[in-house]
Amino acid sequence: MANNVVAIVGRPNVGKSTLFNKIVGKKIAIIEDTPGVTRDRLYQEASYNNKKFYLIDTGGIDVSKETFNNEIKIQAEIAIEEADVIVFVVDGKEGLTHNDLIVRDILRKSKKRVIVAINKMDVKESKDNIYDFYELGFDTYIPISSIHNIGYVELMDTITMDFKEKETVEDDRLKFSIIGRPNVGKSSLMNALLNEERVVVSNIAGTTRDSIDSVLKYDKNEYVLIDTAGMRKKGKVFESIEKYSLLRSLKAIDRSDICLVVINAEEGITEHDKHIAGYAIERGKGIIFVVNKWDTVKDTSINDFIKLMRAEFQFATYAPIVILSALTKKRIHTLMPEVIKVAENIKREIKTSVLNDVILDAYQLNIPPSYKGKRLKIYFASQTGINPPKFTLRVNNKGLVHFSYERYLENKLRENFNLEGTPIILQFKNRNGDE
Repeated sequence: MANNVVAIVGRPNVGKSTLFNKIVGKKIAIIEDTPGVTRDRLYQEASYNNKKFYLIDTGGIDVSKETFNNEIKIQAEIAIEEADVIVFVVDGKEGLTHNDLIVRDILRKSKKRVIVAINKMDVKESKDNIYDFYELGFDTYIPISSIHNIGYVELMDTITMDFKEKETVEDDRLKFSIIGRPNVGKSSLMNALLNEERVVVSNIAGTTRDSIDSVLKYDKNEYVLIDTAGMRKKGKVFESIEKYSLLRSLKAIDRSDICLVVINAEEGITEHDKHIAGYAIERGKGIIFVVNKWDTVKDTSINDFIKLMRAEFQFATYAPIVILSALTKKRIHTLMPEVIKVAENIKREIKTSVLNDVILDAYQLNIPPSYKGKRLKIYFASQTGINPPKFTLRVNNKGLVHFSYERYLENKLRENFNLEGTPIILQFKNRNGDE
């Protein structure tokens, strides 16, 4: 699991997005020749020589008067606030500019380790400009070319030289976190849970620098509640610009077994709510939707709101929905029983014989259509993991598995076994051993 955070900063069009894509190994950032086109911060987990870290791509910082530049400046400052190491990308071909000096002034305030990556070193003019950048006053300068692979190994070695693989302490207590957009009531929900009768609380130091975990005793069992709501010590900036609060949620999600995705009933469902839930599912976490601030809703019934939730979150129809008000504590008692139920389901193990009966019955009930004269055959199924449950199916040709058929099989598993609240992974392997 990633612990360290690396931020790539610099003025527009110096090649930050190209470098970002190279490090994460996927084309994610938008690469265009328009200054400031990468306006959103992008986060991605990356690894180099078995050292994992989060990478943040910031929008370029520019001092011209365009409206979004103030936001870009804030993006960079937030990235700097979060980062352990900052890669300051400059354009070797263009040489040192006034905007580079503006970026330098922001970085100097950060007191973080800064590596200056002088990009575009495949161009002849860049070699003439290289010494001008020493005027920036940082300790480390590495000439690179993101496109031509020059200096990449040296840059990555330098970025990760102090990163260690964190030793994980075995803790078999269930960990769950409260995640969601700013102002959905995460803090209130946490307080309501921790103050509920029958709950005994003690604080333990979180394994990330900005969270405190609470041990919650409920019905004689101990649970670890990861406090994402408390991750706001640096003031209102994180909370007021909601997409900037995502990175902190990501760290908490990665450490959790179950995520409580909090939705503000008063404001309704937003795209950002879907992104947060989607990330938790992508990471294989159990999920429970918690609709908070129900006391503010006057003209909608619980059933109608649940229908709306199901329509909006079609990718997570298996997740329980709990409707409550953290402030008035109404229905708060309905939440922990759902957590306990999902805790059982994410670790559910199914006997091989029973699993095969269900899968082969499902196959006979709905034999897949043939494709170019070939038809998918399923020979054998076995469970190969838990948390979340993972099933491996041996088939004649995994290339014949259509995503709609995979979804059909998943639905059949859910119909036959209690897998509420947990994603499930279906893996198809060829029987002849070709992976």
